[in-house]
Amino acid sequence: MCVLAMAWQAHPRWRLVIAANREEFHARPAAPLARWQDSGLLAGRDLQSGGTWLGVSERGRCAVVTNLRGFGSPGQDRPSRGGLVTGLLKGTDPDSMAIDAYNPVNLIAIDGDRARFLSNRPAALHTSLGSGLYGLSNGALDEPWPKTLRLKSILLDWLMGPADTPELLLEGLREEALPDIGLDPVQPSDVPQEPNHSPIFIRNPVYGTRCSSVIAVDGEGRGLFVERRFTAAGDANGDTTLPFCWPVHPGDSVAS
Repeated sequence: MCVLAMAWQAHPRWRLVIAANREEFHARPAAPLARWQDSGLLAGRDLQSGGTWLGVSERGRCAVVTNLRGFGSPGQDRPSRGGLVTGLLKGTDPDSMAIDAYNPVNLIAIDGDRARFLSNRPAALHTSLGSGLYGLSNGALDEPWPKTLRLKSILLDWLMGPADTPELLLEGLREEALPDIGLDPVQPSDVPQEPNHSPIFIRNPVYGTRCSSVIAVDGEGRGLFVERRFTAAGDANGDTTLPFCWPVHPGDSVAS
């Protein structure tokens, strides 16, 4: 997962909205978004290492991971970062995870009415997230990379409009124009095929956008998870839409 925008308790109707693109080598095998029969999760599945990049649990959890650039090539002897996501979705306490053992990673974890951001470079970081609009790519949380700022702007425009059709956010995730705002990353990508200044959607036959995802959960706990997948040529080749429900507790809230 390489770029996302998230609105957390920032809208009168929507408790959570995430719009995200996963960027990966096209040769890495993956299964489409589905309900996992072995664990009750809703997610795509990395068929190489068995984890996932973004998912939800009907117990009121959501988790997403991005890699961190600027720290060299990943160590092959370290566990897959996708396992952190599945662990969080199954109820692992974020504060108990030994994320220092993993390659450079960012995590957003939501459980009930609490959202947290975790990272392990340049030092371990566990922090609570208040209500608001956030952006994340392969740098620090809300680091003003052009594509991150542009995706946050697209999500904000959607929230300020009718905000009744989350699937419309897929159009913004397909944007290939280079944004003319923000600051370019200081560090080059660890993937040679990825340009330093990239658009929201990356079209590349070796490494590019593999899928776009939208998650939306309203104040009553009604949720929708939409995934659109792409070929190595950048053409859409399949959509999956799954409804789900989250429990609603007295402390849960949306923006007033």
